[in-house]
Formats: sequence, C-alpha cells, structure tokens
Amino acid sequence: MNERSFDRETLLDLSVNVIPLTVLLFFIGLYALVAPFPADSVVFLVQMSLMALIGVALAILTYYSGKAISAAESEADEQTPPGYSRADAEAAGISGGDE
Repeated sequence: MNERSFDRETLLDLSVNVIPLTVLLFFIGLYALVAPFPADSVVFLVQMSLMALIGVALAILTYYSGKAISAAESEADEQTPPGYSRADAEAAGISGGDE
C-alpha cells in the first residue's frame, strides 16, 4: 500500500492554492516580525487568528478537494472522453464498454 493518494494531475490541479497559502504565510511572518499596528495584544491576536484561520481553512479545503478529484478520476469511465458523461455518450449513440 505504497500508493500515493494524489497523482501528478491532481497535484497540478491543487497547485492553484499554493500561491494564496504562500501569501498568507508571508504576511503572517511579516506582521509577526514587523508590527505596523499599535502594541495592543488584542489587535495582534485578532489579526493573526484571522489570517491563520483563513490559511487553515484553505489547506483543509485543498485536501478534501484533492480527495474528491482523486476519487472522481479513479471512478471515471475509460470509454467516455473527459468533460462528457455516460448520458452524453448514449445520446450521441456511442456504445460504451459494457457490452
């Protein structure tokens, strides 16, 4: 069971979320080092928690969308072209591989 959960195409689909995560991490680090706002700890805590919450939510969303993409790709019908469903193939009169 050494198989990876995400293949290369899935990782390419999910790489779109790497840029926003990187930007969030950059600003979290920047604001942690250089505090441009008053030295009020409540303001700092709210600011960091908002950015961290968005980053965690984006990471969780990326993981579950990757699982959904992997499941959809593994269940895909080999005879049906990408972007089309079995119903589209039946409507066009193309026989599937079920016969």
